Amino acid sequence: MIPYGCQKIDEDDIQAVVDALKKPLITQGDAVDLFEASISNEVSVNNVIACNSGTSALILACMALEIGVGDTVWTSPISFVASANCALLLNAKVDFVDIDSTTFNLCPLAFEEKLRKANTQNQLPKVLIVVHFAGLSVDMEPIAALCKQYNISIIEDASHALGGSYHGYKVGSCQFSDLTVFSFPPVKHITTGEGGAVCCKSPLLAQKLRKMRSHGITRESSEFLSGSSSHPLWYYEQHSLGYNFRLPDLLAALGSSQIRHLQKWLSKRSALAKNYHDTLPSNVKFQFIPENVIHAWHLFVIQLPEALTGQRDVYFEKLRDSGIGVNLHYIPIYLQPFYQKLGFKQGYCMNAESYFAKTLTLPLHQQLSDSQQMFVVEKIAQLVNDEAF
Repeated sequence: MIPYGCQKIDEDDIQAVVDALKKPLITQGDAVDLFEASISNEVSVNNVIACNSGTSALILACMALEIGVGDTVWTSPISFVASANCALLLNAKVDFVDIDSTTFNLCPLAFEEKLRKANTQNQLPKVLIVVHFAGLSVDMEPIAALCKQYNISIIEDASHALGGSYHGYKVGSCQFSDLTVFSFPPVKHITTGEGGAVCCKSPLLAQKLRKMRSHGITRESSEFLSGSSSHPLWYYEQHSLGYNFRLPDLLAALGSSQIRHLQKWLSKRSALAKNYHDTLPSNVKFQFIPENVIHAWHLFVIQLPEALTGQRDVYFEKLRDSGIGVNLHYIPIYLQPFYQKLGFKQGYCMNAESYFAKTLTLPLHQQLSDSQQMFVVEKIAQLVNDEAF
């Protein structure tokens, strides 16, 4: 089976983990600091807080912006459920903004229209979580301008977009947002096994995030709230509630080793994406890439021709049976049974549902060979041209 995504691990990666295991501290040592510094350098942001998953990173980002009871968070329906669950886990409400039918990202025009209605009803969100779907940045300038007008904070869910850029700014630099979140499971550009990170420019937000990552505790004497000017070395203070969302050192060491290959792997993914564009049938629809945006190509999604709407699941099974590990990203979040219980109904975001009805994710990763890709192209061509499979 040709997987839609997979990790690439070399001997240097393995040695980095072995070396980390031999150190006196295999958690809360120096490997996490080094990994954070490597991400900081890669995305051009001052503060990076690594944690044990992308979901943890989303929760920490929401906590840092003090999301809670009585607040509402808006996000895209075309994402993994964590992009919405993070707000519900903090007892806030969630709502969804429809996507643009060409980029498959949250639509600025739909966002503006929804804001106007919400403003008249005094139901504005506190935070917008934009999702850079498949590795393509959302059109951030109009989104940021609207959020500034209505006093809404922005979290970028860039779990797909490490290495991407928007109008010359690297995704993760937080030029148009308060916080950006990354994740590092095996199918992403680099992996730590499991892991995530939150990026921000604000030192105050970074300080909050570091405390909340570790039970709300600080051991930094400059942050102590007690009146005493001196404390024993074992002293620490808890300033808020938090979690154990720490990333172990051996996973951070793997991440630092992996990130050395990022630019090479991004080039490989970009070349594979271009080859799909050049060789797939002309009646297959691709994600539109605006000018001045560099796609990070975590996923390569296609839309089947209109004439084949309703046949996607049949073709999905045929491709799987042929040894091609196609996937589907994503079922609109609000169509999940859990969200249906919250009152969301089919038809809530029409563009998202239209996208969902005819989408497939094709294999795209740094291990994909030319012959494997051409096999995928040939099988897709047979399907959409209604030839014998």
